[in-house]
Amino acid sequence: MFLLDRLFRKFIQLGELVVTDARGKQYRYGSRQAGRPDVAIRLTDSATPRKMALNLALGAGEAFMDGRLVIERGDVRNLVDLVTYNLRWERSNTARFALWRQAAVAAWIDQRNFERRAKRNVAHHYDLDDRLYDLFLDPHRQYSCAYWAPGVETLEAAQEAKLAHIAAKLDLKPGCRVLDIGCGWGGLARYLHRHTGAAVLGVTLSEEQLKYARAETARQGMAEHVKFELVDYRRVEGQFDRIVSVGMFEHVGLPNYRTYFETIERLLAPDGVALVHTIARADGPGATDPWTAKYIFPGGYSPAVSQIIPHIEKSWMWITDMEVLRLHYAHTIDAWYDRCVARRAEIEALYDARFFRMWTFYLAAARAAFINDGHMNVQIQLAKKRDVLPLTRDYIAEIEKGFAPQVAALGRTAAAR
Repeated sequence: MFLLDRLFRKFIQLGELVVTDARGKQYRYGSRQAGRPDVAIRLTDSATPRKMALNLALGAGEAFMDGRLVIERGDVRNLVDLVTYNLRWERSNTARFALWRQAAVAAWIDQRNFERRAKRNVAHHYDLDDRLYDLFLDPHRQYSCAYWAPGVETLEAAQEAKLAHIAAKLDLKPGCRVLDIGCGWGGLARYLHRHTGAAVLGVTLSEEQLKYARAETARQGMAEHVKFELVDYRRVEGQFDRIVSVGMFEHVGLPNYRTYFETIERLLAPDGVALVHTIARADGPGATDPWTAKYIFPGGYSPAVSQIIPHIEKSWMWITDMEVLRLHYAHTIDAWYDRCVARRAEIEALYDARFFRMWTFYLAAARAAFINDGHMNVQIQLAKKRDVLPLTRDYIAEIEKGFAPQVAALGRTAAAR
């Protein structure tokens, strides 16, 4: 406990953490403060404190999953919030920089997503039981940052608003052919066809997502115009008037960024428009923490904006618009977390209690990255020509007005439930 005690005394100042070791001895860190979590945990064996001290994210995550770290006051969201707030990304927070150690070389190796490995990495997370995602996602199965526009208060309405926001930025015209890179369960593809008449091809590396996307699209009578293929985006051929990619870029891997944007440039029609929606970092280049890389997103990495832009420049495309969504994903993950906790018995029936603890630790850590660390979402609009879109952003709001009644109706429906 010596090393962990030194570590916690060094950086936990705001909020109170009480730790009880395997012998029953209590340690107190920080102090109670309005608005900050008050958490008590118990460590059930003598080896866990050392593992946590040597690698806090991996050691704590595995201990919580295994039941060796038991939360006796608060929950895992409170615990992760308390720890990460004290290590928050702020210039004045010297504790963060004294403790921050990133395994950059290991992360670089982990991100080398050659095609065979990319498919395996996707399957690790997205080929889980479909029923799991139905327990906490919205009806569109949007497993990415929602858009909490003014007046939007429910997850259903926020995801509908996100889809409308993306459709508006794509500025779709009659007869447009759209490529959806990393199409998930097909919700965006179906939305674009339903509201604009566009023909959409979605590509994915997840066999489970592909099966669901095809079946649900056929059920809704769209199979003639909305198609899905199990293919790596690098193998797609043809040209598309619009290209969209939501929540997929995080899985591309830093060594493949140039190929990714050159592929978009190759597939985009001369007067085409592309939109990339991704998690990014405001705090500069980093590395995926080892617990997340091991258990949740092998090969995944959320890049700094400074790591994205040079590859767009080299692809000879214009950045025609870029929007930063700061706390939108934190609000989205909060909603997912609350729904998972409410459906705990069903999740444990699908898997087991260890899986439930892993899943809630993942959501708590992901949320903390947006409220305490330097994570954000960005939407980057791209074109080959500088004049294919209006010169001001007014057209986005004008198009969104047409979707507003449905967004509002979804908010009312969800509230009524």
